[in-house]
Parts: sequence; C-alpha cells; structure tokens
Amino acid sequence: MKFLAWLLLPALLGLIAAGAALHTYRTAGPLSAPMQVVVPRGGLSVAGEALEREGVVQSARAFTLAAWVTRAEGPIRSAEFAIPAGASLEDVLSILRDGRPVQRRLTIPEGLMARQIATLVERTEALSGETPSLAEGSVLPETYAFAYGDQRAAILRRAEEAMTRALAEVWASRADGLPLASPREALVLASIIERETGKPEERARVAGVFINRLRRGMALQSDPTVAYAAADGAVLDRPLTRADLDRDHPFNTYRNRGLPPGPVASPGRESLRAAVQPEVHDFLYFVADGSGGHVFARTLEEHNRNVARWREVERARPPRP
Repeated sequence: MKFLAWLLLPALLGLIAAGAALHTYRTAGPLSAPMQVVVPRGGLSVAGEALEREGVVQSARAFTLAAWVTRAEGPIRSAEFAIPAGASLEDVLSILRDGRPVQRRLTIPEGLMARQIATLVERTEALSGETPSLAEGSVLPETYAFAYGDQRAAILRRAEEAMTRALAEVWASRADGLPLASPREALVLASIIERETGKPEERARVAGVFINRLRRGMALQSDPTVAYAAADGAVLDRPLTRADLDRDHPFNTYRNRGLPPGPVASPGRESLRAAVQPEVHDFLYFVADGSGGHVFARTLEEHNRNVARWREVERARPPRP
C-alpha cells in the first residue's frame, strides 16, 4: 500500500498544482480601475513585464506561463488595449488575442493653415514617425481614428485622400456658370470663405459675394488673404495695417484681381460646398457686425455706412490687454 501511495503522490500533487494554476488563471486581477495599456513589441516576457508594471497582472512570470500554455488560442498582439478593473489572466489574454485595440481620435479643425496642422500632428504623442511637409489646403478637416503607434505620415495621407474625394464630389455638384475654371480654384475660394466667417449659415452668402465680384472683374479684397501674405503662411498675431493692404504680394487680393495663387487654409466640407453652390444675390460687400457675423451691402455707399457703424462698435469696446 505504501508503494502504491508513493506512485500516486506525483499525480496527486500535479492535480493540486493544476487546480491552483487554474484558480490563479481565473481569479480577479489586481487592477483597481479600468485603464488603457500599451502592450509593447518584444515577445511574451516584454509584454508580461509591461502588464505587471502597469498593475494589470500580479506576476509577469504567471502571465508568460499562462500565455504559453494557452498558445493554441492565438498569438498575443502588440497594441493599446482597454483593460477592465479586476481582469483575470484569462480575461487579459482574451483581450490581447481577440479584443479590438483602442481607437484614438485626432481632430483637425476647419480653417487651420498647413503649419498649424503639422504642429497639431507633431504634438499628438500617440502617433509615431516624422511629420511630412504639407501643401496648403491639402488635408480635409475632420476627425480621424487611429491606433497607438500609427505613423503620422499615414494619417496625413488619409486626410489628403479625404480632401481629394470631397473636392471631387462637390465639384461634380457645382452650379452652372460659375467663374471657376477647376476644382483647384474652388478649393482656393473655399479656403477664403472658411477664413472669412465662423457662422455656418453665412458661408453660401459670403461665397455669393466673391462670385459676384469675380464675375464683375472686381478685386476680392479679402482680409484673410492679406493676413496670409503678411505672415508668410503663418498665423498673423497683430491687426492688419495699411502697409499690409498696399504690399505687392501674389496673395494680396486688394492689389490683385481674381483668386490668389493658392489656398490660405484647409476648408471644411461646408465651405467647399458653399464655393460651388453659392447663394444667388446681388451683394458685393460685407463687413463684420460686431456679433460674430456680417452685414452685407449692394453698393459702396451702403457698405461705407456699415463700415462706419462697425468702427463705432470697435471704439466702444474696452481696450485689449
């Protein structure tokens, strides 16, 4: 009997160890609150050490052993994952094998210039790689989903492709008889509209003013184009001056008739649509009304009265610090 007991002892100990391991495998883990964790490349041991360091698993060694024993269920992926509080080893391995990586989002606001967009992308820490140079107006302002570690060049390429598609779509739906010769000219006009007004309901009306001026051969006299010239494509951090308006520069639409040679910002979809589907009216002028919008005029005399009222509003405002 004693001999038989000695033969059965290893098997019994194995069953006990297996039961303990299974208990550990399914027991709630140490994570006290949900968190997002980046699982780095480098193999099971590197992943386990990262998970232990972040407090997701109790032991990197136990994680590595569990992952190896259950290797038939699939490989462990390197990505960013959302881990719930109290996730067991079984839960963690299931997430790393079959769960969806965390989707981050980068929003490019409408009306930013290429330099601003490049800075925004450069400062997005979850992205990797170099930020390529951007042509002005080449990316579509939108919110783009990405995963931790995605390349900056890749997300900007997607934004450029989105602009190409959006521009082609609106150009195909353009109104008849527009004084715009190409999608490129529509993009240029849309960028001016984007910078001229922050009110969505004004875009088509502002577009109509510029279309009317183009048809009559009048200078567009758009302040955003002058500011773009004055700051050399950067953000102008001061008011425009008479010298800016008089400066001989291709983007100065006070001195040059027609559209400037390129966009002055990245316009959104609604500004693109406004450029090719402008409001039909006979306004030729507009000026700020003091409330964030504009007042429109048909004649220069009427416009000058509106400008005088705007200057009164400006004088009544407290001085800026």
